Amino acid sequence: MPVSDMELTQMFEHVLKLSKVDETQSVAVLKSHYSNQRIVSAAMDAAQRLGARVYGIELPASHDTRAASNDLTAIVGKTPLTGNVAAKEALMAADLVVDTMMLLHSPEQSDILASGTRMLLAVEPPEMLARMLPTEEDKVRINAAAEVFKAASSIRVTSAAGTDFIAKLGQYPVMTEYGFADEPGRWDHWPSGFLFSWPNEGAAEGTIVLDVGDILLPFKTYVQSPVTLEIREGYIRKIHGGFDADYLESYMTQFKDPEVYALSHLGWGLQPRAQWAAIGLNNKDDSIGMDARAFEGNFLFSTGSNTEVGGPRNTPCHMDIPMRRCTVTLDELPVVIEGRVVAPEHSVG
Repeated sequence: MPVSDMELTQMFEHVLKLSKVDETQSVAVLKSHYSNQRIVSAAMDAAQRLGARVYGIELPASHDTRAASNDLTAIVGKTPLTGNVAAKEALMAADLVVDTMMLLHSPEQSDILASGTRMLLAVEPPEMLARMLPTEEDKVRINAAAEVFKAASSIRVTSAAGTDFIAKLGQYPVMTEYGFADEPGRWDHWPSGFLFSWPNEGAAEGTIVLDVGDILLPFKTYVQSPVTLEIREGYIRKIHGGFDADYLESYMTQFKDPEVYALSHLGWGLQPRAQWAAIGLNNKDDSIGMDARAFEGNFLFSTGSNTEVGGPRNTPCHMDIPMRRCTVTLDELPVVIEGRVVAPEHSVG
């Protein structure tokens, strides 16, 4: 059954409390015409119930003709906030911004976070928000994994399908998503539940084999036939296989930018309430696919931009590809074995 407006407001109140919103805080709700109005209203009502000073900022949509769909992740970097200095300053004045529009991977988002403003992205359907309502336990579990990740100098990923891939780590930070923004300058996403970092520049090598049932985002489709990606010096150098390989390569090629083939963030899912099957159960236009990114035990890797951590690649194509049944090893320590998360994450508490 659908989530009621009252339930949605109560959920937002819970998440805003976790995000340290109270009567001393100001909360800006960023929206455009395509925002989910129920989410906008619930965020504003919940913030008011907590005593915060609340204001809304609405911006006109900004279409990029390179986008092949209306998915909010199909083109990254350029947003309705691009070039709007007054609106950016108004957002920087808030303690917390609830983003119902999607600023991810934009320089404006980086500037807002650098000012100390916290940001919470919320663009998924209310029913998905309810199923993955964040908890303090999510934060504890994901932060424990992050400490292990931070100590690692390399990540290796293998699978029975043929993946054998290694990347050196340390140049870029480890990032966590546990569903609420509780520290100055923190960005998070409700719903979520995973962590990731970026390979050192030019230091990713090997083979990644996408197997049947792995997921291609933003396509929001399951792989139907194996796709082999040959990785050299941090870039996908060759894509081969059947229809899925042709489809993927054709999509990336049309951007006419060699940086779309660069490996971006790498990590694994830690959200037991996320569902691998959800992509096939939801209308593609209603969701950006956070179940796929967060389901427990996935290996999630991406391509394209790394500007959000100060990297050099600002490219509009950003693929997220969650994979099942992989083994993920940090230095000599396995953290995921054949798609099953192992200690230390589950030993916490």
